[in-house]
Amino acid sequence: MPNLAQRQALPLILDSGAAFARSEGAVFSASAFLESAASLADRLTPAGEILNLCENRYRFVVAFAAALSRGKTTLLPSSHAPTAVAELVAAYPGCSVMDDAGVVSAGGQQPQEVAEPPEDFIAAIGHTSGSTGRPAAHAKSWRGLCATTALNAATIRAAIGGSAPTQQSWIVATVPPQHMYGLEISVLLPLLAGFGIHGGRPLLPADVAAALDEIPAPRVLVSTPVHLRSLVESGVDFPDVAVVVSATAPLQRELARRVEQRLRAVLVEMFGSTETCVIATRRTVQDDGWRAYPGILLEPVEGGTIVRAPWLARDQLLQDIIEVRADRSFTVVGRHGDLVEVAGKRASLTDLTRRLISLPGVEDAIVFQPAAKSSGVRRCAALVVAPGLSAREVLQRFRLEVDAAFLPRPLVVVPALPRNEVGKVPMERMLALLRSARSD
Repeated sequence: MPNLAQRQALPLILDSGAAFARSEGAVFSASAFLESAASLADRLTPAGEILNLCENRYRFVVAFAAALSRGKTTLLPSSHAPTAVAELVAAYPGCSVMDDAGVVSAGGQQPQEVAEPPEDFIAAIGHTSGSTGRPAAHAKSWRGLCATTALNAATIRAAIGGSAPTQQSWIVATVPPQHMYGLEISVLLPLLAGFGIHGGRPLLPADVAAALDEIPAPRVLVSTPVHLRSLVESGVDFPDVAVVVSATAPLQRELARRVEQRLRAVLVEMFGSTETCVIATRRTVQDDGWRAYPGILLEPVEGGTIVRAPWLARDQLLQDIIEVRADRSFTVVGRHGDLVEVAGKRASLTDLTRRLISLPGVEDAIVFQPAAKSSGVRRCAALVVAPGLSAREVLQRFRLEVDAAFLPRPLVVVPALPRNEVGKVPMERMLALLRSARSD
């Protein structure tokens, strides 16, 4: 384990007496946060990783900082589902599981200084579902997390403008801190860049409004396209938001425009992955092109894009297929495996989904491609949320938008899509709905 005495203190931007978090009606100063993190660090076992399951965002940050101080890697599960957690515990036999109750009970000891890890220390390991169904591990170095946090902070502050360099901004996030996007924007910005954090994870529009009302301006809302759509259509009144950050799925320009009008905010969309963290951003209402962060090089190759950056331990191959423009911005054409071929014609599942969602009466939808039938033919299928419409009516409207070869067969109308914590729909959940519809 690294020697705490030989390392620098955790580089918080805030003054020790400044407010750091607001959680469950209480305000926590930076010094109180450091004391809690150091006290928890004293209680951690010397060996093994920390599986951080804290639901409260402030307690997650306390546990994350405590783990850093003791030179312990934080494990980020792909979900809180018991099976996913059990798989990680089995894969890391020496790990310790930390939850909200463990952080609450960690007070009462004389704290040491909270120390910063070495640059090459693996601060976190994110896990994605992977193509095989087994969680795929992606290690994140402390150097890399610090580098991307500085870039994210500069982007958000530039969007806020005005007094941003001298005035503390506060974050409310609807995404879990265990997701890489949630870790980057709602954990590392408070820890390293002087942002304040709300401890909750509000989901319903009224709860989001209440959480925003509990923090001072300028406010930053961190969310996803699916959640943002529910906010703008809710009819709830929201306090002014300076910046809305969106990620995890492409955001349609019309929805971005509605978000900016509804929340009186600037919307910044971020593009990244668990493998790379955030690598590019765009102002969606103004341009469909992305701008890569300084220092990041993108090389389109067959089947995806190679990402290079000084802080990445190795080149990363993403499945995203991009086209680079003359001005060095880029657009995302689709993903490797996203392009489908039927009867000699090609289409993108992402584009088909976008067109389906844009139909009048359709509130949500996803087009995907199940496994091939015994004949070897692979057709598209779709799940659609369209209250008051039948599957036949949706197909009739969709027929005007796409080639008949790509009309989903089957197309199933459902009450809601089974999205996970960050708005994505796992393949196994889509297939389960298809099987259920066929058995009815």
